[in-house]
Amino acid sequence: MQSFTLIFLITLSLTTLIQIGLSIRHIRYIRMHQNKVPEQFADRISLADHQKAANYTCAKTRAGYPQIVLHVALLLVLTLGGGLNAASEFWLSQLDDSLVHGMALIVSVLLIMSAADIPLRYYRTFVIEAQYGFNKMTPAMFFADLIKQAVLGLVLGVPLLLCVLWLMEKMGENWWIYAWFAWVAFNLFVVAIFPTWIAPLFNKFIPLEDETLKARIEQLMNKCGFKASGLFVMDGSRRSNHGNAYFTGFGKNKRIVFFDTLLARLSPGEIEAVLAHELGHFKRRHVIKHIAISFAMSLAFLWILGNLMQQGWFYEGLGVQVAHVPSTAMALLLFFLVMPVFTFLLHPISSFYSRKHEFEADAFAAENSSTDDLIHALVKLYQDNAATLTPDPLHSAFYDSHPPASIRLAHLQSQGQV
Repeated sequence: MQSFTLIFLITLSLTTLIQIGLSIRHIRYIRMHQNKVPEQFADRISLADHQKAANYTCAKTRAGYPQIVLHVALLLVLTLGGGLNAASEFWLSQLDDSLVHGMALIVSVLLIMSAADIPLRYYRTFVIEAQYGFNKMTPAMFFADLIKQAVLGLVLGVPLLLCVLWLMEKMGENWWIYAWFAWVAFNLFVVAIFPTWIAPLFNKFIPLEDETLKARIEQLMNKCGFKASGLFVMDGSRRSNHGNAYFTGFGKNKRIVFFDTLLARLSPGEIEAVLAHELGHFKRRHVIKHIAISFAMSLAFLWILGNLMQQGWFYEGLGVQVAHVPSTAMALLLFFLVMPVFTFLLHPISSFYSRKHEFEADAFAAENSSTDDLIHALVKLYQDNAATLTPDPLHSAFYDSHPPASIRLAHLQSQGQV
């Protein structure tokens, strides 16, 4: 067995055991605390709602077990099991052009992996989400969304992939620099067209009609120095009872979007406080920082790939036969299949950074709106979304982009009395 094969298998085993172990800890911790509402929520959330959130979170966590196993099995079948070799041989027998062969190889593998995940997505939507009263989708809508996502992925992804493969073949050793510029341009393009071209494919957006609420929001926006092309309400209730608010796009295309479920549940002051939190991300430049970090990491990963694709041990250690090397498509596919295995332990760093931003956005909201309204809005959102109030601390450190409810509310209460 090649040394890199052994390293890969050990790392894969370690990450898999950690994921399963974290899930087990999470469920046990929630079960230990499900019969008592945390003291700071005792007068706001009933024991029945607290237990519903515990059961819902545990059900979602348990549903993650087969997904972990499926992804590991697919990865092993495609790599050491010879799946990539078989796919490459099939397309070599059908296609002569190296770029077209590479496109067919990558697209077919991605479609197989996406198709394998459909039963699990269906179960989460029509069993778990439906059981706890969140799902509003019909099977027809579910599969229509899948088709739209697949077509959109092909329309946007195929030209990008073709461009990257061409750059990898034609631009010499420094291809990764040119590919990075193409990746940056693509992402900025998608962000620019998302509000007006992509999002409407899945939801309807209508201008906010409540003039009193609109005036209140515009006053907040002026106070925060935020300019948007419009305030919109999204028909989130067509698919789910979950609620949220966000802003999207950049420049003149920025939009503020409210789920209709959110507007139906929160008071005007609470809506203003939630929006102030979202504007806090804008004013504290969290979005720009996130994009900058993402672009920096993608540059580093492309540089690593540029070095690995010249190494025979990289292919052989992952079960790819010499007959299929060198192949820019095979190198690209292999790298992005195994990269999550080797970067999994970086999750806590990403989560910590994200939670730091949430605290900063909360602080901004407390300065520019009512702390009392924000806390009441968050409690309603925890309740309506059945978010557990007692996550396992270690599981939360690995995965949660937002601070645990008790810590978040304590932090807000330190900035103002409720």
